[in-house]
Amino acid sequence: MIYLTGDTHGELERFQSPAVRRLRRGDSLIVCGDFGFLWNGGAAEEKILKKLGSKKYSILFVDGAHENYELLEKYPVTEWNGGKAQQISGNLYHLMRGQVFTLEGKTFFTFGGGESKERQMYKDVGRWWPQEMPSREEMEEGVANLRERQMQVDYIVTHEPSPRMRTLIDEEHQISPLEMYFEGLLRSVKFQKWFFGSLHINRSITGSHVCLFDQVEKVDGRSGALHYR
Repeated sequence: MIYLTGDTHGELERFQSPAVRRLRRGDSLIVCGDFGFLWNGGAAEEKILKKLGSKKYSILFVDGAHENYELLEKYPVTEWNGGKAQQISGNLYHLMRGQVFTLEGKTFFTFGGGESKERQMYKDVGRWWPQEMPSREEMEEGVANLRERQMQVDYIVTHEPSPRMRTLIDEEHQISPLEMYFEGLLRSVKFQKWFFGSLHINRSITGSHVCLFDQVEKVDGRSGALHYR
């Protein structure tokens, strides 16, 4: 089975929760950004990554706004289940931006990245990377991969929501280029559900848009409209 959860922020305790401990061999857990376990590159962190990669289930994550992109970029890119991914350790993979993966017969479009609200603070301590905001090339690759599939996938997994979803919660939010890209996808891609993190809440925004934080959700756990407009 395939499950999803929200931002883990490098907190190992999240993988010791009762909900996660129920996962079985062969299952997959997708983290919707801000994975956070690639941060300082030290020996203790490497030990944790190996521990996560040795789980009986797969841990798959899209990147968020709080990752060490210099560390992440050191891992080689490989073709995995139909898209580009980086194997971090064992069953632990980073699902790259603009890719379409096939898992258990279902297609997943993944697109990480985001924008730090505390950008200046992270800059001041040397923990901010411009790669948090996706490039034009990554966005174009995502559209090209979707066009190969007639602009239709089963699920979309991102860190940030589309602006239409965010404004239902925060009307004062300033829209980023990435969110405008997502708004275009919202209008042109057919899908069953769109899962995202970022907002640190567990809430079904609409029948087909699910925001996750510390909740673990089965991918087909709720019914939703095929296409939200």
